[in-house]
Amino acid sequence: MPGFFLDKSDPASWRALNGLALKVAEAAEQAGLPRSVMELLNVRTSQLNGCAYCLDLHVRLARDAGVSGQQLAVLPAWRDAAVFSEVECAALAIAEASTLQSGTEALHQELQTARKALTDDQYSCLQWAAVAINAFNRVSILSGYPVRPRTENAAREPETSSRE
Repeated sequence: MPGFFLDKSDPASWRALNGLALKVAEAAEQAGLPRSVMELLNVRTSQLNGCAYCLDLHVRLARDAGVSGQQLAVLPAWRDAAVFSEVECAALAIAEASTLQSGTEALHQELQTARKALTDDQYSCLQWAAVAINAFNRVSILSGYPVRPRTENAAREPETSSRE
């Protein structure tokens, strides 16, 4: 279904959102957060939001960053799978807290646990990353960006689109 492409209707706002993503990526590198951790956060957030376009993009980027197929397969049940590091679990907890925003005591407890596994810079960076991917998800969903079939060889090729 063709949509009203929000990013194309207001390119200045789109550039500002991309600028945020670039700053977050820079902060992640400075904080010592591996790209794989950032992509796990992006994939989990996009799963929760049901953003097909961002899932298609970030699953490929996660694989390229070294996230295993097993990790991607069990991501919705990450708490029950012993395949994630302490930092990865912290990132996933932040992804869920920022996306679901339930405000429960259990959520606050989980964020406190996540906080203990991270430096101040990492904790801040992962929260900003969650804010950014949530915004990208909403732009993609509101715009109705399609996910087109790719051949197996094309699945590893980078997107040529200006999105994300």
